[in-house]
Amino acid sequence: MNLTLTANPTAEDLATIGIGLAAFNEADVGPSDRQALAVLLRDEAGKIVGGLSGYTAWGWLYIQWLWLAESQRGHGWAARLLESAEAEARNRGCHGAWIDTFNPVALRTYQRAGYTVFGALPDFPKGRTRTFLQKAL
Repeated sequence: MNLTLTANPTAEDLATIGIGLAAFNEADVGPSDRQALAVLLRDEAGKIVGGLSGYTAWGWLYIQWLWLAESQRGHGWAARLLESAEAEARNRGCHGAWIDTFNPVALRTYQRAGYTVFGALPDFPKGRTRTFLQKAL
């Protein structure tokens, strides 16, 4: 056996770990039915100026990223991105959604959209708190 630590794993290394973990989890709790999900906001020229990405699995929507260009902030787009993703998650049979953030403005946005805090990590990053939120769908 040989234990190797690297800051530069190959795509194949990561795929091997992911495939192994997915197989273990499927044997343990059943198929995840994991499906990617993205909602894109484009301007008139077709350029992406915001969006949300994540996936659905085991009856949950996980929102990994939600971003808006500065010019699009404060116009209600975040709420519309969330609503769109949540509607698709419901169509896929999901019963809940979760997201995390260390941005205080985003935290308020998610709370206004009906998300409630279920955990927090102080000083992640230093001086901020990473907050974990969930919402029943």
